[in-house]
Amino acid sequence: MTIPPSEAGLKAGDHHYKAFVGPIEEYDLMAAMQFNLLTALGLRQHHTLLDVGCGSLRGGKLLIPYLLPDRYFGIDPEQWLIDDGIEHEVGHDQVAIKRPRFDTSADFRLTVFGETFDYILVHSIFSHTTPDQTRTCLAEAAQVMRPTSIFVASYLQGDQDYTGDHWVYPGRVTYTPAFMTAITEAAGLTYVPVDWPHITGQNWFAAVQPGSEHLVHDVGGDRTALPILKDQLRVMEDRLLRTQAHPYVKFGLWLRRLFGGGGE
Repeated sequence: MTIPPSEAGLKAGDHHYKAFVGPIEEYDLMAAMQFNLLTALGLRQHHTLLDVGCGSLRGGKLLIPYLLPDRYFGIDPEQWLIDDGIEHEVGHDQVAIKRPRFDTSADFRLTVFGETFDYILVHSIFSHTTPDQTRTCLAEAAQVMRPTSIFVASYLQGDQDYTGDHWVYPGRVTYTPAFMTAITEAAGLTYVPVDWPHITGQNWFAAVQPGSEHLVHDVGGDRTALPILKDQLRVMEDRLLRTQAHPYVKFGLWLRRLFGGGGE
């Protein structure tokens, strides 16, 4: 990705609508990664989607045009991020056409819209949340999910569960699969690992109503969906490997490791 001169030197967490939500050089690829995963899991234009931590509409810039009017909902406590995302990525005309709805709740009240959703996306949020915030998000999700809904989220897997009581950013926190499984089940949902690449090393999982695991594996009965998802996964992994093997990219990754990095 070629970074404009005005964005050069920005670090993850800086007060800029792209940098604040993660590494600026990965802004576009992060958007595509989320969009491809959701469509591989069956998201279609008529579905309703709740984007938790929508930020500057990194994923929203692809999802809002794709979905029919009144189908996209976003929550983020930073109003300026949403405003800048509309101004620079989505456009006011697109907002007028698609009528997305936003809320700036900071306490993971997913019931704030008074709606239920076909899909709930929580990307790169659980890599910063406290245990209580993570539990609240899943418990709230269970209240706004239909029998066929799919909740999909990423988190940074580690050997230790974060035990603090403060949101961590631009640093990251880790959770174990056992912890994520337990709090998902405590919310009355079923934890299903999702084998999908993430360019910052996070793991994906889905949460569905008990007995609805097949919605993740074959996307609601479409028996061609699993092979398609695997094919897309192989293509993305191949692209990532070829990109990472490029001398310039290898040099950039070396510099990033040398000087440290944060976000996501």
